[in-house]
Amino acid sequence: MESFDGTFDSATADLVRAEYAGLDAGAPYLNTATLGLLPARTATALRAAVDAWAAGRPDTGGFEAAVVAARAAFGRITGVPVERVALASTVAGSVGLIAAQLPAGAEVVVADGDFSSLVHPFAARTDLKLRIVPLEAVADAVRPGTALVAVSAAQSADGRVADLAAIRAAAAEHGARTLLDGTQSVGWLPVCADDYDYLVCHAYKWLISPHGACFLTVRAGAEPTLSPAFAGWYAGDDPWTSCYGPIERLAPGARRFDARPAYLPFVGAAASLSLIEAVGVPALHAHGTALAARFRAGLTALGHTPVPAPFPTPIVAVPDLPAAASTRLTAAAITHSARAGNLRFAFHLHNTPADVEAALHALS
Repeated sequence: MESFDGTFDSATADLVRAEYAGLDAGAPYLNTATLGLLPARTATALRAAVDAWAAGRPDTGGFEAAVVAARAAFGRITGVPVERVALASTVAGSVGLIAAQLPAGAEVVVADGDFSSLVHPFAARTDLKLRIVPLEAVADAVRPGTALVAVSAAQSADGRVADLAAIRAAAAEHGARTLLDGTQSVGWLPVCADDYDYLVCHAYKWLISPHGACFLTVRAGAEPTLSPAFAGWYAGDDPWTSCYGPIERLAPGARRFDARPAYLPFVGAAASLSLIEAVGVPALHAHGTALAARFRAGLTALGHTPVPAPFPTPIVAVPDLPAAASTRLTAAAITHSARAGNLRFAFHLHNTPADVEAALHALS
């Protein structure tokens, strides 16, 4: 890997280099917004778990310990006690717990073009009033009678960050609950989950974990606003005595909404989240947004116009590029994505200024 050029302190830079020593510096990966890259510690943990399992020695005790560690780490990263964190498997499944419990006629405000896993569980309830407004108008759309505001902190299609302070203030003024999808933000954007009634986050992007490790936080007192109808044995107060028949007693706090965790993804998540904590979300925010700002400036100098970013974001979306642009990027071994008519680039802990320059060179 190339130099980080001062965006991390020397100890952090050394740590990240070691975790991503196998990356090809000549093939920049600018696609964390699609899938985060597993660090070395995570790959090692997964290989060890798979090898032991294949040899007839599945370490169920170690698997459970990884689940405990991952839950606690997510709580620390998002600033909430561990009892406020539920285990999930998908964003849509977690959102469905909230959508299912809303009364008929309840009004839900969402952003136009937001990710369908966040929006569709409400749209599928045809007896709800779903109001879809531009992202920048979400706070103003909250009114007396609004039951819930559901928004992604950062938009998948173009990386724009919502005015979260304004949304929280509007919801508080009108008595609406708030649901934040942190899948495109937790890991680089400092977020306090207790600022929202619910926060859902799949960890396979900015938390650099395998698919299948997903988390849901529930603010204290909000538990009755989620459906208990989908509880399985793992949501029992004592899961291992809740395997048969009706669950005698659900777990306290958010754990009553646990989905039974897929062990291998959470083995990976425990390792990956330890790296996120070691680097620190503030440092990751500074690093990713600095590289994105450098890329934006370079794009502007080339005559391109990225999607405006009122709030700093490590995701850069560029509309209206000729079809040949993506071909040139691919020929230069630069991994990127196309979303909603944009070419999308995402900068995370493993990226360097050299990656920025390589992408700009390919587009020049």
